[in-house]
Amino acid sequence: IKIKSEWHGNLYGGIYLSPRFINENSIVYSFGIGEDLSFDRSISDRFGCEVNCFDPTPKSLKWIAKQSPSILKNLKIFDYGLSRHTQTATFFLPKNSNNVSGSIVSQSAVNPDDSIQVELKSINDIVRELGHDNVDVLKMDIEGAEYDFINGLSEHSIRPKQLLIEFHDRLFPDEPNITKDAIECLRNNGYLLFNVSDIFEEASFVHTSIVDP
Repeated sequence: IKIKSEWHGNLYGGIYLSPRFINENSIVYSFGIGEDLSFDRSISDRFGCEVNCFDPTPKSLKWIAKQSPSILKNLKIFDYGLSRHTQTATFFLPKNSNNVSGSIVSQSAVNPDDSIQVELKSINDIVRELGHDNVDVLKMDIEGAEYDFINGLSEHSIRPKQLLIEFHDRLFPDEPNITKDAIECLRNNGYLLFNVSDIFEEASFVHTSIVDP
């Protein structure tokens, strides 16, 4: 679909968003912080809204703890992640200790012998616990776990107005159609693609319920 969009964040951590459906009162969830708050700060600065940021990664949480209050202004930090179901899950840490991104998916970038247990929650449980009844923007960079979340969309009542997703099909070399199938699932749940990054990894979707026919 063709709607106005703008890039928020740096080249590493940014993604396209439509400004048409967001304002100072919007509910924004951002999953997967790592060591980059450029998207979250950009959204907060541009629209004046609070951004709820989620990441269970120990290295990410240590990095966040070192940030100044001015950097974290209008950002709320939560030390758990997003999943299809609320659970305690095995979280594999990166092979390269200089990297920050771990994953619940055992794939080439993580060490299968180096893991911790982390708390993950479903979108319905998160919304209920935070006292929200909807989500205006949900951005996820969750290192391959996006596919299971997308496949479980029909199990939950929450339909974020915008879904901003970094796809990690490169982590699944034996599943060449994994992103194609995920986009089909999104379409079946009412989502339309409105922009994609130059490297075709970051894709932005809007729900049909808020788009003019």
